[in-house]
Amino acid sequence: MASDQKFVDFVADQVKNAGEVTTRKMFGEYAIFSDKKIFGLICDNKLFIKPTQAGRAFIKDVVEAPPYPGAKNSFLIEDKLEDSEWLSELVRITLKELPEPKPKKKKK
Repeated sequence: MASDQKFVDFVADQVKNAGEVTTRKMFGEYAIFSDKKIFGLICDNKLFIKPTQAGRAFIKDVVEAPPYPGAKNSFLIEDKLEDSEWLSELVRITLKELPEPKPKKKKK
């Protein structure tokens, strides 16, 4: 089951205090970015955040699951979706540990 745009918009709005948040439809689901860094996926109307050490310490009682079959586990965020401040802080913490995006190669 693919995620619906209403849920994607809700999640993006919940993390609006974590930089310039954008979403992109990919493979029938959505990637979610802040300041051009991908920090999570939205699959089957569920939010998955890339795992980091600081994110794990912030969440404390982590629930992990793969966003799609064959994927590595990510943090599954369900109980705190309504808490915009908490979710934005998690995203800010996560972004600090993620590498900068690789520069795009120019087409010749």
